[in-house]
Amino acid sequence: MKKTLLILALLSTIPATAIANQAGDILVRGGLTMVSPDSGKTPILLNGNSDNGMSLTVDDNTQLGLNLVYFFDSNWAVELLAATSFTHDVTLQDPEGTLQADGALLAEVSHLPPTLSAIYYFDTNSVFKPYVGVGINYTIFFDDKFSGAATDLGLSNIDLDGSFGYSVQVGSDYHINDKWHVNASVRYIELNSEATFEVGGESIGSASIDVDPMVYSIMLGYKF
Repeated sequence: MKKTLLILALLSTIPATAIANQAGDILVRGGLTMVSPDSGKTPILLNGNSDNGMSLTVDDNTQLGLNLVYFFDSNWAVELLAATSFTHDVTLQDPEGTLQADGALLAEVSHLPPTLSAIYYFDTNSVFKPYVGVGINYTIFFDDKFSGAATDLGLSNIDLDGSFGYSVQVGSDYHINDKWHVNASVRYIELNSEATFEVGGESIGSASIDVDPMVYSIMLGYKF
């Protein structure tokens, strides 16, 4: 307890001017980013009909997140969020037994969600630097494939369209010293994709997948 109080006391002595962001500053961060899709179920259409009772759910995934921030002045900055590719399991919900495969792992999809945001840092005159941001996201889907269980059911040729959407976020930097900081952020990304596939080589299936994830990041950053 005494050591913790000593550390906090030392941090409190760091001059606010020493950690203030200035025009031309660049922050580079790395850490963990989790994409948590909307937990809602997406209805599946077969030849345009949704009366089959089937739907899809998408699970969470955590990857290495990367972040670059460039300051125009002490308040305004632009931020680029990048990451290694996320991979999600897509599960089939089939309570009415249309395909006799309720709860089956349907597919695996991978994507990259680069997001460019304008962010505003609040003046706090402390080691805590909270901010808010708005931006635009483009999600690139690739390596989409059905599972073995899905191909056994006659499903094939899955394809997901890329997605443009907006992003909003809140976050904060905690400055350890004038160079190093810890960052935490939460953002919402509008992410909607149209998935198409074949059933038995004849019927055409589709689903408008509203992923709309919450994205959580915790990172260690360095100021240049």
